[in-house]
Amino acid sequence: MFKKILIANRGEIALRIQRACRELGIKAVMVYSEADREAKYIRLADEAVCIGPAPSAQSYLNMPAIISAAEVTDAEAIHPGYGFLSENAGFAERVEKSGFQFIGPTPESIRIMGDKVSAKQAMIKAGVPCVPGSEGELPDDPAQIRKIAKAVGYPVIIKAAGGGGGRGMRVVHTEAALINAVQMTKAEAGAAFGNAAVYLEKFLQNPRHIEIQIMADKHKNAVYLGERDCSMQRRHQKIIEEAPAPGIARKLIERIGERCVAACKKIGYRGAGTFEFLFENGEFYFIEMNTRVQVEHPVTEWVTGVDIVKTQILVAAGEKLPFTQRQIEIRGHAIECRINAEDPYKFTPSPGRITMWHPPGGPGVRVDSHVYTNYFVPSNYDSMIGKIIVHGDTRDQALARMRTALGETVVEGINTNIALHRELMVDAKFMSGGTNIHYLEEWLEHHKR
Repeated sequence: MFKKILIANRGEIALRIQRACRELGIKAVMVYSEADREAKYIRLADEAVCIGPAPSAQSYLNMPAIISAAEVTDAEAIHPGYGFLSENAGFAERVEKSGFQFIGPTPESIRIMGDKVSAKQAMIKAGVPCVPGSEGELPDDPAQIRKIAKAVGYPVIIKAAGGGGGRGMRVVHTEAALINAVQMTKAEAGAAFGNAAVYLEKFLQNPRHIEIQIMADKHKNAVYLGERDCSMQRRHQKIIEEAPAPGIARKLIERIGERCVAACKKIGYRGAGTFEFLFENGEFYFIEMNTRVQVEHPVTEWVTGVDIVKTQILVAAGEKLPFTQRQIEIRGHAIECRINAEDPYKFTPSPGRITMWHPPGGPGVRVDSHVYTNYFVPSNYDSMIGKIIVHGDTRDQALARMRTALGETVVEGINTNIALHRELMVDAKFMSGGTNIHYLEEWLEHHKR
């Protein structure tokens, strides 16, 4: 087992990984930007190294600074968390070439699954169902692009091969708009991801967003830890996640889970990963794989009893998975609300000092957050300041606990989206379960402030 791990991230996930290290008796080295000097996990760290000024490009995306911090503190491994460099194959390669263990998949796996075109091709080979679309990157010839789109059938969606986080996508409803949409998406993809390749898929009208959590080790063992429903999203950004997915038969989940496990074994995957699917009319369609721990991992932890972050560390140290597929049982229901520093309806960021922070408590309530009273929320990063996660024996009990938890939560000094969550928790359609990925945007349009 490692004696010391460097955590190359910030915010609530940095604290979450630090806690996992503590439980395993591992020393945690925190890196931080000048904007995060006041963070709770810096004060709690065994060691902390400032790696640069506030902008991410000069700190959390600064590979040489992170690797130097690992060298000067004698860390043995680097955990990238989520976001930043977590799915950067080049970083994983540099970490391992510098003599450290990367707590995540191999650089090769990240490279295959990080490019959505190669990921889709790998999944087709592994027998995982995919959304109908172009077999690979779209060609330059407009006539060929039109032919592909016509064969797939409108509406279609143009996607950046290297995209993520809801960026690099454009829906096209008519042939007249197709070529312009492809050119615009290519230009955006090149600027945002350094990769101008785009591909085309059928645009499903009313799908749900369902994802399968997997864990794999270096010894060719892999399991799936059930599913999550992440359909409550705005502009492809998730707001609420839950496990299990309401109203989907267990047999369907088992079938797709087994295919994901088989795919992991085929590509030699190790560590935590998530297969993301669109689900419509009883069918799953693969869209992408996230080769890291997810923001929403706590809902899976709660319904399975598996500590995903600790398991990531154990697997990276060369140990076998401490559980088999037969030992994985889904118990009860869990819901997560992402708490963001933003206007609840206009979504404009709201950085600043938190003058009062009072998180909820009680049975079945978990709060993952790095903030505290008098903490200053910087404007340089994502607006998420924490997550409230609840668990109940049933979905109804989980909903009741979330309503109570949100009612208890007090955040003053900045705006947050808690008011939006409170409304959604009493929305009749959300309460009945099974809303599609467009539901929240339609709801917001109807409830304009």
